[in-house]
Amino acid sequence: MPEMNGFSGISPEDKERLALTGIHTDSMEGRAGSFLLVNDHILHAGSQTEGVEVLMIEKALEKYEWLKEYCWNLVPKDKDQYTKYVADHPQRGYVIIAHKGAKTTFPLQSCMFLQGDTIQTVHNIVIAEEGAEVHLIAGCASSLKTKEGAHYGINEIYVGKNAKVTSTMIHTWGEEIEVFPRTATVVEEGGTFLSNYVCMRPTKMVQMYPTAFLKGEGAVARFSSVIVAGTGSYIDAGSRAVLQAPNTSAELITRAITNGGTIISRGAIIAEVPQTKGHIECRGLILKDGVMHAIPEIDGRVVDIELSHEAAVGKIARDEIEYLMARGLSEEEATATIIRGFLDVRIEGLPDALQKQIENAIDSADNGF
Repeated sequence: MPEMNGFSGISPEDKERLALTGIHTDSMEGRAGSFLLVNDHILHAGSQTEGVEVLMIEKALEKYEWLKEYCWNLVPKDKDQYTKYVADHPQRGYVIIAHKGAKTTFPLQSCMFLQGDTIQTVHNIVIAEEGAEVHLIAGCASSLKTKEGAHYGINEIYVGKNAKVTSTMIHTWGEEIEVFPRTATVVEEGGTFLSNYVCMRPTKMVQMYPTAFLKGEGAVARFSSVIVAGTGSYIDAGSRAVLQAPNTSAELITRAITNGGTIISRGAIIAEVPQTKGHIECRGLILKDGVMHAIPEIDGRVVDIELSHEAAVGKIARDEIEYLMARGLSEEEATATIIRGFLDVRIEGLPDALQKQIENAIDSADNGF
């Protein structure tokens, strides 16, 4: 397998941090393609899968004139101060095009690495044409030596007819890093969009509210989030689905733990047409005094829809701990076992490689509890 030479300037300690986000720094083994951005420098972009292109955004815009119609289309330049900031700077990021019928056996990996006190701007576009199928691991991290900084990321995702896009984002930012992703997705007839978000490490601030527009009949969207907020972390994260065609459905699931930080978990499903279904589920644990604020919202605008939500915030039940202690575990082991079981959500339809990556992220967080 070809080596990832772009990682040669990254320290062994930082490579370990990248490993927590699912990024392979030694080779392309088990990966269908890769993209590496360090600060504002693109060090690698390429695909090993026939029918799938991984291009730098500026190169892609030069290669395909039609791509301009997909750029700043789902996320407006003037949406907020962060999108304006990205739009005012040179376009950096990737374009992934899975051409008609193309499918990746292994996931594509993208790495956004912050090295030094700076603001990183990214604009990414993913296009899965009719019948295509792609899996993407997006590993975002900062160097151990980076004391403060910010990441502004724009993501526009297009899921074509009967296509499928699975996107797993794993954050391993530093304690003083602020992160502002802005993501929107459109799903056409029979398409499927699976979005998984994992944040297990202390981060100063995360603010994100990705939206999926289900435009085609039979389109499906599922958002799954696993979040842990330590002391000093402020995480305002959620997801939104807009059902715009018959027989579309959406599911938004969150597992969140505050270990002294603040979590605002938002979820919204808007049903604009009949024969649509949606469900929101948010469950939170408070291990140490912090804030857990769940905001589920269902918005039905026509007859013949099924929307539901449930939210629960609590603590670990003492009888559960005592039950495990009676079977030979220490109190610490019993508590860790319960927490891990709470976070370990099996995500339907997720490729084994991506599910394993989420499990690894959960395992790596055990010491933090």
